Amino acid sequence: MREFVREVLRGVAIGVANVIPGVSGGTMMVSMGIYPNVIGAVTGVFSDWRRSVRILFPYAAGMGIGVICFSFLAEYFFETFPLQTALLFLGLILGGIPLLLPKVSGARPNAAEAALFLIFFALILWTQSFGAGEPGEFSSGLTAGTAKLFGVGALAAATMVIPGVSGSMILMALGYYMPVLGCINTFLASVASLDWNTTAECLWVLAPFGAGVVLGIFGIAKVVEYFLGRWERLSYFAILGLVAASPVAVFGPLTMERGGIADILTGAALFLVGIFLSARLGT
Repeated sequence: MREFVREVLRGVAIGVANVIPGVSGGTMMVSMGIYPNVIGAVTGVFSDWRRSVRILFPYAAGMGIGVICFSFLAEYFFETFPLQTALLFLGLILGGIPLLLPKVSGARPNAAEAALFLIFFALILWTQSFGAGEPGEFSSGLTAGTAKLFGVGALAAATMVIPGVSGSMILMALGYYMPVLGCINTFLASVASLDWNTTAECLWVLAPFGAGVVLGIFGIAKVVEYFLGRWERLSYFAILGLVAASPVAVFGPLTMERGGIADILTGAALFLVGIFLSARLGT
């Protein structure tokens, strides 16, 4: 029983990490020494599902608790202190780069590696003008945004298993972080207040996103594991391209009504705190 509680608490830490853009759930698993066990259970779910469920259940339960508890705080701080929160998250993202650099060190980048870095860097820039995460996509019923929500959920979940890469950062880069976070919070609040109409509307949005998350974890994660195992250096150049474009991802969708000296100074301090925390979590 004690070990079960410990695994649930580890899951809570992973869940909180996955809500914070820049903090990698995969890194959290590595730092706690459970990464091989968890990934092995995920990729082996079809060959030995009883063992996989036994391993994954406490972690999944803890992750759910962590996401629910921290999602309200994340939305509140982004809405109340946008500049400071953005700079904190940017520090968390950039502070994880030292964890990625050893994966690409040892030789100069070749043409394919440099091209892949630039392609994924440009991909993030392109998404900022793509209109992702528009309000119309977060309406009830089957809309054109339903398939996009499914795909975004799959992509974010797949990246969650890569140490040093944040699934929430990918959501932020695509413009879906705040809309999805707000929808989760609205869903939880409507369930608590027994507002079933609003609950049903939120489910129309969260269901395709959640289905994509499941596919990403149990399907795409296997592909990610294959590429990291066969072409690790090349894969991490693509990952670095995503991370390098993170300032655009963080500040692109941000709207700020104020940005005085006090906001800038506190934001700069939190940026440094984010770098320090990310470096500590990655050790």
